[in-house]
Amino acid sequence: MGTRSDRLIVLSIRPSPLARLLLAALLLHRRSCLAAADCPPPSPASRDEMGKAAVLVVVFDFDRTLIDCDSDNWVVTEMGLTQLFRQLYPTMPWTSLMNRMMRELHSQGKSVEDIAECLKRVPLHPQVISSIRAVHSHGCQLKIVSDANRFFIETILKQHGLLHCFSEIITNPAFEDEEGRLRIVPFHDTVCSPHGCSLCPPNMCKGIVLDRFLASELGDENTRFIYLGDGKGDYCPCLKLRTQDFLMPRKGFPLWEKIWSNRNLVKAQVHEWSNGDDLARTLIDLLDRILKNLDACPLDFTHEAPLRSIPL
Repeated sequence: MGTRSDRLIVLSIRPSPLARLLLAALLLHRRSCLAAADCPPPSPASRDEMGKAAVLVVVFDFDRTLIDCDSDNWVVTEMGLTQLFRQLYPTMPWTSLMNRMMRELHSQGKSVEDIAECLKRVPLHPQVISSIRAVHSHGCQLKIVSDANRFFIETILKQHGLLHCFSEIITNPAFEDEEGRLRIVPFHDTVCSPHGCSLCPPNMCKGIVLDRFLASELGDENTRFIYLGDGKGDYCPCLKLRTQDFLMPRKGFPLWEKIWSNRNLVKAQVHEWSNGDDLARTLIDLLDRILKNLDACPLDFTHEAPLRSIPL
């Protein structure tokens, strides 16, 4: 009955490619629920024979990866801070500079709500939005590891209806103080406990974050990571990826250049992309390949149809 009604839905409308992707994601979820009723979970003995359930974790950088622009530069430009930013840029670390920009906005009478309204105008590629929703509906864990800040990231994701898709956002903290000013502080305390990594900026070592993932239950040999990034700060975590993991660097950007300067240093399989269409298509195709290479029974996203069936 479920299969027949699904066919009727598909044949009765001619949606746009984006609508088809979202519709397909909903149908995949429905089919997985129906199939689960006909296929009980394996017994403890059979699960012992197959091993632990596999987990697929997709880790996104934010600026120039999940979004095409840089969220810090967006606020600086849109809110008229370019001249001051360029003047102070040589004198302080990036995160401290952005905190200084927030102080300037507050002195001009701009509120946190004004900054949020500016961030809500940040564009996000429609295919990236659709692919994130589809991957999330497929049962994968999605995380963000970013050198931006929590307020910027969460505001943009909320605006595009994506915040609920991410199980964890690891970035520089940001909060509104008692005076109503937005404050941005480094992820790592650069004075009391510097991370000591020569590959990363002083405020955040993403390699330490990935080490934390690998030291947790996510580090199980059945887990597959996909890491998407573009910048120099994404190189350190990429060196932590294993042979069973996957790396999606943005072609022509600093991470891509670092990888191909000495490809042998990166163990993960590399799949490059150039724009939002490329990112979505490559991610969906890669996930489909991973699903086909893994035993279907012990997966957390058991009984899902191939992701390649989702049109892009």
